[in-house]
Amino acid sequence: MLSLADNLPVPSLRRFQGREEIFDACRKKWIALTPEEWVRQQVLAQLIHVLLVPTSWIAVEKEIEVNKLRKRFDVLVHDEQSLPFCMIECKAPEVPLTTSVLDQLLRYHLQVPVPYLMISNGSQTMGWRKSDGELVELADWPLIRK
Repeated sequence: MLSLADNLPVPSLRRFQGREEIFDACRKKWIALTPEEWVRQQVLAQLIHVLLVPTSWIAVEKEIEVNKLRKRFDVLVHDEQSLPFCMIECKAPEVPLTTSVLDQLLRYHLQVPVPYLMISNGSQTMGWRKSDGELVELADWPLIRK
């Protein structure tokens, strides 16, 4: 089981038109603060402030087509050659990380193949490396070369 760092920076929050919002440094805009968005922002903070991944290497909530349906992945990290490197699915804290969450990510992986896959609900984070068609569980966050 992986974890998010304990000392992540405090996110920028605001109240706007009656709703709570959080600033997304990758999308460079304010986003409605939902439980899932809080987790997504914590994952992004881990990538940016702990693993030192440039924000320009991170795509957030982009649309893809999966089995002729429009879907959105949560986070896609690219490497130094702009190749997809790691896809991360975020869930609200109360959503358990079951095989159905991994299955969702694997469906997205069919459209955007990556060597690393991760799922997180904030309190639990799991990751795998794709190797010879098998998923090998990670003991730590994958190192993204800069």
